[in-house]
Amino acid sequence: MSIKAETELFNVLLSPHVSEKSTRVASDRQYVFKVSKDSQKDTIKKAVELLFKVKVVAVCVSNVKGKKKTFGRTLGKRPGWKKAYVTLAEGDSIELGSAG
Repeated sequence: MSIKAETELFNVLLSPHVSEKSTRVASDRQYVFKVSKDSQKDTIKKAVELLFKVKVVAVCVSNVKGKKKTFGRTLGKRPGWKKAYVTLAEGDSIELGSAG
């Protein structure tokens, strides 16, 4: 894999998404990441395998719509984003947010 392709894969994963649901599905070897809006399943799979050195079995993506908010008297809208549910092979795991 070329260096340019590897650097593009590092821009796919933005951050791990931590919520009640993501901690619940982590016991099933499934991890949730916030990904770039133009990423696709195969690029997300390659990025996770390259970054964490694990075997990915499946990737499911979900587009999250931005919420409408009021800022004082002004109406506004938060931007939408994309999240990916990544299922790992048996025996693989990712250590996210380990302190010290």
